[in-house]
Amino acid sequence: MTAEAPALREHGNAYNIFILVLTIFSLALMVVLLLPLDQSTRDLVNFYDNVICVIFLIDFVMNLASSKPKRAYLIGQRGWLDLIGSIPSVSFFQFGALLRLARLSRLSRIARLLRGQAGKDLVVDVLQNRGQYATFITILLAGIVMNVASILVLQEESGASDANIKTGGDAIWWAIVTITTVGYGDLYPVTFWGRLTAVFVMFSGIGIIGALASILASMLVAPVPEESATEEPEPEPKPEALPSADVAATGAILEELAGLRAEVAALRSSLANEDP
Repeated sequence: MTAEAPALREHGNAYNIFILVLTIFSLALMVVLLLPLDQSTRDLVNFYDNVICVIFLIDFVMNLASSKPKRAYLIGQRGWLDLIGSIPSVSFFQFGALLRLARLSRLSRIARLLRGQAGKDLVVDVLQNRGQYATFITILLAGIVMNVASILVLQEESGASDANIKTGGDAIWWAIVTITTVGYGDLYPVTFWGRLTAVFVMFSGIGIIGALASILASMLVAPVPEESATEEPEPEPKPEALPSADVAATGAILEELAGLRAEVAALRSSLANEDP
């Protein structure tokens, strides 16, 4: 287990969290494909799955390039399973979906990486960089909501005769317009469950847009430094700490005062001698 950590940790905690969430989501898509779906919905799920495959292939190439020697990742860390689980499902190779089970190896490896001391370090990193992680998690959550909502609304709307959301492209466009609170109104659900999904996306969009606006405002406004309640007054400068010009002026004044004292003393003595 110690041999696999360095090759993965160099990506950073945010990247590992992204791959972990994406792996869980891809496994959930595998379960969805086992359900009786409309053909348009099945095509949309396969589209999302193939997009994830492309991301996993990029991740495989990055891990392989950073591994020295290459065998340490391919064999020691079971990188060959990452490659098998990243093969897209195309029309002439429909059984490729069974290879998605190899993604369990990636899920197990990242889960082990984020346990123990690494998990504690992750918590500390999140607390110290709350702003960056809040932005990352908010955007990641928005993507998951869009994907899930587009699948649900297409499955519900595809069976309605008067529906206008009939393809995967329609569902994706509707999800983007709705979660961003734009609401063009060109596409809209007509079934009960489709509208219920729309309500969920609307409230999610309001929360996500509000969270992003709050994060942006916190980045633009500089924090005011807190002043200590027991702040001591600044000490008065000592004579030796005064500038050289002030020291010279003070010396001249003292010399003049000494001269005046001498003159006053001489005047007193002369007056005393003149008295009868």
